Parts: sequence; structure tokens; C-alpha cells
Amino acid sequence: MKIGITCYPTFGGSGVVATELGLALAKRGDDVHFISYAMPSRLNLLHERVHFHEVTVTSYPLFDPYPPYTLALATKMAEVAAYEKLEVLHVHYAIPHAISAHLAKQILRSKLKVITTLHGTDITLVGRDESYLPITKFGIEVSDGVTAVSTWLKEETAKNFHTEKAIDVIPNFVDGMRFKRDSSQFCHMFGAPDEKLVCHVSNFRPVKRIMDVLRVFEKTLASVPARLIMIGDGPDRSKAEAYCRQHRFHDRVFFLGNVPNLEEVLGACDLFLLPSETESFGMAALEAMASEVPVIASNAGGLPEVVSDGESGYLVKVGDVNAMAERAIEILRDPAVRKRMGKRAREVALERFDEEKIVPRYREMYERVIRA
Repeated sequence: MKIGITCYPTFGGSGVVATELGLALAKRGDDVHFISYAMPSRLNLLHERVHFHEVTVTSYPLFDPYPPYTLALATKMAEVAAYEKLEVLHVHYAIPHAISAHLAKQILRSKLKVITTLHGTDITLVGRDESYLPITKFGIEVSDGVTAVSTWLKEETAKNFHTEKAIDVIPNFVDGMRFKRDSSQFCHMFGAPDEKLVCHVSNFRPVKRIMDVLRVFEKTLASVPARLIMIGDGPDRSKAEAYCRQHRFHDRVFFLGNVPNLEEVLGACDLFLLPSETESFGMAALEAMASEVPVIASNAGGLPEVVSDGESGYLVKVGDVNAMAERAIEILRDPAVRKRMGKRAREVALERFDEEKIVPRYREMYERVIRA
């Protein structure tokens, strides 16, 4: 099958999932064409069946300061679809990708099918803004197929957009061969052998509640010798670094930025913190679980569909730093608890979210939409 994929080429969850999906489809024999303004962050090793098409926006004074990327993307989509004879255009994140895909389909006047995957803030934040709500709803309803990464997100979409559009829930997935327990390389880089490694991965935006990560770690540090690894980048990073310096535990915290070999770091960690205001799914939590790392996360959004409270980690009320710290200390103080929860976390990740189980569901949807 010839498949086009468009996503934001960032380290965020939607870009990660879209890229991993494309690579997984290519391994199974499909021809995959990525269409975006930059190479997706995880598309570092191109497969012979994986292709990248860059979208360029012409600089023209009339368009300043808002170049029409949506139109340039639609043009590139139509060009690639026609030349490569694409059968499906799978767009991740509704705005503006679903609109661009619809325009491309209209330009071609062809049987090209458009599938839109909803990832979270395209529905819960951006799409709900009055400036974008009508066109987000339109993009969803003109798509030939729509998926959401969690049941919670599906329900939020129906509620916020008052749409009866059929939405298939296809959760995010993880490569269990890539993400697994392996502390051989990184455990000695960040601290002494008797110190625990706590980790957080995100885009450092306000919804991730980065300061809660630091406060939880600060309270945990009073009872357990540990180091904190902060992976990612974003608007709240400077504030987080300043907090660590002001509270004098900056020597215990490592800000690594965006890390390409994330699996190597996660495989060495003892605990993962995700105190977000909300998450549609929690891709970072899933990758930690596959690495046998217990997760303490907010009891919000789609996270309860990923983290099993009391089994693979704990779910805590949003903003309850004290409760999260208590759970962290409980896990880090007792190696048996950490090992039991870590083992269960990997079992859940592979039983419910393994790549081999989820990717075929996307392939089946492509075939169903093409037949319709």
C-alpha cells in the first residue's frame, strides 16, 4: 500500500507516534511518504520504503508575518499523492493537517482517502479555541476515517464538537524490543550506584506541570538519595532550571534537552514522573513502562487507560505534590516494590500496547476506508 503521513516533526507525542507508525508500516512492506516542513525527529534512519517530502513556504512580503503553511502543505500533499499514487493520506493532529488533506483531495478530485488521528491538544486546547473550533469540527467530519488515541479523547471530541462522526480508538504503541530494562550504560553517568534515578520526559509546556516534577523530587530527596533526569525542552525549562538553583539541588538534576536515544536513558531509571494537568494518552509513560520503570502520574485524561493504579505505578490527583512524593518514596525505598511494579508495567505495555498488536489495526482501517 502507498501511504502518506503528515505530522508535526517534533519530539511531542503526535510526531513520535506518526513516525514510529510509518517506520513500522515500511517494515511490513508498505511504501510510506512523510510530508512535513522538516524531517520528523525520530526519522533518523531512513528505510528503503520510507521517503520524506519537505514542505516549503514561499517568502513574500504580503504574507508577513503569517506565511500560509496550510496552503503550501495542501499543495505538496496533492503533488506527492498524484506523483506517488498514494492511496491513503494519514494526518496526525487535526489542525491544520486535516484541512490541508481535504484541500489536497479536492485539488486532485481523486479517490484519495484521508484519515485523521486526534492526539490531544488539537481537541482539548487548540481546537476548542473559538478561532479554530468550527474548522476543526469541519476537518474531522470531512475525513474518511478518524481515530483517537484513547477512549477519553474520543468522548471529549464528541462532547466538545457536538459531532456524531464515527471515531475509532486506536491507542499509541511501543516497540518492546527497543524499550526494555538496560542499566548498563547510563546508571553510572548520573550518580553513585546506591542513588536512584528519577526521570521526566515532556515538551516543558505549562500543561506538563514541570514545577510539580521538581517539587516532588525535592521532597523525595529528603528521604532517598536520588538524581533527576529531565528530558525535553520548551518554554518552562528556564524557570525549572532557576528553581533548582534557588533551592540548591541543581547538582542533583540533569537537563538533557531532546535525547535521540531515549530508550537507553529510560532503561536505566527507577521511577518516572508525569504530573500533567491532563494527557490524552501519555506516550512518555508508555515508553517508561515498557522499560520496566514504574510510573507515578496524574489521575487525569487518558492516563488511567495506560497506568494501572497500584500495579504498574500510581495515579494521583492533579497537583497533589505531597501524595506523589509519598508514593515516590515508597517505590524508591523498597527494591522489591520497584521491581514488582516495573515488571508489571512492562507486562501491561506489551500485553495491551505492543507494536505488533496496534499497527495492524491501522492497516485494517486503511483497507476498510479504501473499500468504502
